[in-house]
Order: sequence, then structure tokens, then C-alpha cells
Amino acid sequence: MKALYAFALLLGVSLSLPFPLPALADSPVQEPGQAVIPTKVIPLIPDNDLSQWYTWLTDSGYEDPRHVFTVQPDGILRISGDGFGALTTKKEYANYLLIMEYRWGEKTWAPREQAAKDAGVLVHAQGIDGGYGWKDGQPGAWMPSFEFQIIEGGVGDLLVLSGRGKNGTQLNPSATVSVVRDRDGEPVWSSEGKPEVFRKGRVNWLGRDPDWQDRLGFRGKNDVESPGQAWTRIECICRDDELTYRVNGKLVNHITDVQPRQGKILVQTEGAEWFIRKLELHPLPEVQP
Repeated sequence: MKALYAFALLLGVSLSLPFPLPALADSPVQEPGQAVIPTKVIPLIPDNDLSQWYTWLTDSGYEDPRHVFTVQPDGILRISGDGFGALTTKKEYANYLLIMEYRWGEKTWAPREQAAKDAGVLVHAQGIDGGYGWKDGQPGAWMPSFEFQIIEGGVGDLLVLSGRGKNGTQLNPSATVSVVRDRDGEPVWSSEGKPEVFRKGRVNWLGRDPDWQDRLGFRGKNDVESPGQAWTRIECICRDDELTYRVNGKLVNHITDVQPRQGKILVQTEGAEWFIRKLELHPLPEVQP
């Protein structure tokens, strides 16, 4: 793309691009097999510092002109929700316990102003920035990965996101989940279910309300996310080829036979304001909690 742009300049041709050309150096490339395995706690936002991350937004690439991601003076990360994209770690990680404490803000943005507040954390992300949702030659918002869904009524859902890898290859993350089918035929994690392989789509968390609606303020009768703007603690245990999701201490989803087993971590912006006061990677506990 840079070569094409330079050639166009020499010819005096104007190229119309959906966002400014990204600086390739802003999207670090890490050699395969070099994933960091924590041996001590790694704070991902230490001392109000976002130097371990870079930004990707669908409308501005690696730039963040609207300050979607900012650390406040109190050390809390604010994600405005204005736009679609993510903070992305510069490094890949494997075999860790991710702990996050978050709460919702008040602001929502079009086209999801009246929809359920939506966000999420992506793990084992590989491929290219915007590789998930790539359409008609235009990049999407995220990388191929596994999502720990954070949405009103659906905190703890698994989403398997496939998409473009480097050099135009297709990446299809894969996971096995023990599921039952709810009233509408949607897969729901259950320790007593039947194992199924998922290469795309969503697996609902254990107690997801079958009457869930994509509307602002939705709360299911069994939700374990803290209500309103109270803080919620999530834990994502990434152990070898397994993912374990907990919300406020409750086991809500469990995934096995995960491929890939390492990758970058993404924190989404998806139309709703939210705040993070803790985001850490811990060494794995000796015994699966």
C-alpha cells in the first residue's frame, strides 16, 4: 500500500482511502513462538501508561484522533465507545490468568445508541488488524480471535472470530464446547452437554436469558454481571488449549481444544462507553480454580 501511494504521488494521482495510511511500524510483528508466559503479575496499564498497546479503529487506522482510549488521572482506562476497533497488545501471550474489573458508562453511540451496551476482550488474536469483518477490500474492526463477550445480558458468551491472516491467508480459530440447545436452538455451554466444534459464531454463557433482546439496559433474570454502573470482575484462564470464563467468581463458560493457543489481547470499543480499573495478567494457578 505504501508503494502504491508513493507511485500515485509521482503520477499526481489522488487516492481516496477510508482512513489515513497506517504507519506499519505501529503494528508490531512478533515472531511465531515468542509468546510471553507470565512468571509474575503483568499490569497491562501500569502508571497510567498505554505503551504496551497500539490502537486500531475502522475509520482512522492506527490513529486515535477522537481519544477513544484514554487513561484518566485516577488511573482508570476510559473507552468512549465512539467508533469500532480496539486497543491491541504489542506482544503475544500464552498460559495466563487475565483479570479485569470494569463498569459501564452512560454514553452510547450510533448505530447502537438504543442497543445493549456492548464491548469485549479478545484473546489469542492473530492475523492482521481488521482481519475479522474484512469486506470488499476494506478491513474490519478486530483480529481473528476468541472473544470474552461483555454485553448487557451476555457477559461470558464465547465468540469465535475468523478472518484474514497475513499475506491474505484465511485464519479459522477453532474451539470445542460442551453445549445444550436452548428453546431457540442456540448453543449454551453446559458441563452436561454434548461436545461440538465451533469455527465461527457464538456460544451462550451458562445462564443467558433465552428472551435476551438487543436493547439498552437489558438484564436477564440469571445475570451475574454487577447491575447498573457497579464494577464487575471477569477472569479468563488461558491454559494450554483451554479457556475458562468467570464472571464475579461464577464459572460461566469453558472451552477446550482451542487453536491457536497464544496471541495478542484486544480490548474493544463497540458503541458504548466503559471503564477499566484493573487489567492484569497473572501466572496460572497450579490448580484450575
